[in-house]
Amino acid sequence: MQAENSRNVVPPTSRSSNCIALRFCNFPSETTGIRVEENMSCSRFMVVFQYGSAVLFNVEDHEVESYLEIVRRHASGLLPEMRKDDYAVKEKPLLIEDMQGGPDFIVLKNLDTDSIRIIGSVLGQSIALDYFVSQIDGMVEEFTDINRGMEKTGTFTMDRKKLFQLVGKANSNLADVILKVGLFDRSEIAWRDAKYAQIFEYLRDEYEVTQRFGNLDFKLKFVEHNIHFLQEVLQNRRSDLLEWCIIFLLSIENVISVCEIVRESNVVSM
Repeated sequence: MQAENSRNVVPPTSRSSNCIALRFCNFPSETTGIRVEENMSCSRFMVVFQYGSAVLFNVEDHEVESYLEIVRRHASGLLPEMRKDDYAVKEKPLLIEDMQGGPDFIVLKNLDTDSIRIIGSVLGQSIALDYFVSQIDGMVEEFTDINRGMEKTGTFTMDRKKLFQLVGKANSNLADVILKVGLFDRSEIAWRDAKYAQIFEYLRDEYEVTQRFGNLDFKLKFVEHNIHFLQEVLQNRRSDLLEWCIIFLLSIENVISVCEIVRESNVVSM
């Protein structure tokens, strides 16, 4: 995507490689070959993250699909349903402080590309976290149904392969949240400048990122507890099966021994 839209790429100001920021002065400017310098309010920005989130700035609702099509051309594993959220960012040069927060909006004294990257990183993580929470919620619901069935019947019918798939899904979701989304990675831009750190921390509090991860982790522990319990049940079933197999083989051996004794007795009597 970066190679195809090289004229629109905003030069990075940090070593982070999990996203790119694109600036469009007159969409689609990449077809004209001319880059026009305009102020921030006349530009449209799109910050795209490797894990699948795209954050758009100053884009009208009817233009969204045109910008997202740029991302889709380079994406794989598209989800059947797109998750989205809206958040207002206002610029007020006469603001005394660097930023001011409000319900569902933030006011900045100066909106620059670093501010856009910081805001985009938190919004991108938030919408990705929604997706992973929905995945874990599906697993919790599945185990809830299993437990209800066990309450009624006293047993369950899940096989080992299905259980291992759930183990892999739970572990991969947790790894993706921590490693791919980088939920606990500190922004290098925020490290360098206190005003960006203030924006970063404010938005993480606004979107309750830490609390939502805590809820996700709690649900994962519920899933892990159920997986551990079902693994023990399946292991016991396997042990019981092996014991019955051993009893069956011993019984066959005894039958063969008795037959041999009878045969030998008949031979001696003759």
